[in-house]
Amino acid sequence: MQTLQFLLALFLLLNLVAGMWRVLRGPTAADRMLSAQLFGTTSVATLLLLAQATGQSALRDVALVFALLAAVTAVAFVRRAWPDEEKDDDDG
Repeated sequence: MQTLQFLLALFLLLNLVAGMWRVLRGPTAADRMLSAQLFGTTSVATLLLLAQATGQSALRDVALVFALLAAVTAVAFVRRAWPDEEKDDDDG
């Protein structure tokens, strides 16, 4: 079972190559942000697989922190990329 989990972790890491291509060549900022979310999700999944395979519970904690950071990053990107138009309407 450990071999399968290590192979799945390797497969997830290879998927990051496609994500890196989109980060470098993405036509829009939204494409780049979605690729960054792919990095966050893949890192969480990889850490959880490795935690299960090796029996190290600390990797689960690191995966949880990465999941929280990915959510905060997405919210920060949306707030910066698409400012609130309702504020602009109230001012003018």
